[in-house]
Amino acid sequence: VQLQASGGGLVQAGGSLRLSCAASGRTFSGNGMGWFRRAPGKEREFVAAIVWSGDYTDYADSVKGRFTISRDNAKNTMYLQMNSLKPEDTAIYYCAADTRVGTWYPRRAPEYDYWGQGTQVTVSS
Repeated sequence: VQLQASGGGLVQAGGSLRLSCAASGRTFSGNGMGWFRRAPGKEREFVAAIVWSGDYTDYADSVKGRFTISRDNAKNTMYLQMNSLKPEDTAIYYCAADTRVGTWYPRRAPEYDYWGQGTQVTVSS
């Protein structure tokens, strides 16, 4: 079972990027999937999450209104559309999946049992 994150890059402030997270090895199901990020010198932080059905999403306050999380279950892929990017969004972005079923706390990293390798996002001022 693997999660492959892609789509990172270098962009100017105010620009946009779309990250993808493709799951392979099995058909995923469970609670949901999420994005986290780790900026240089900082701890990993929650960015956004989506339940498996796609009808509920959650966002960190710092990205609300600028980022949109979505998923295509037919393609086993999750996306993060990032608009109005700021230099403080610079980080390695990780996707994660919680394949268990039960009460879910999507903002808590230990909730997730599969993680991708990360993709670098750099926003220049």
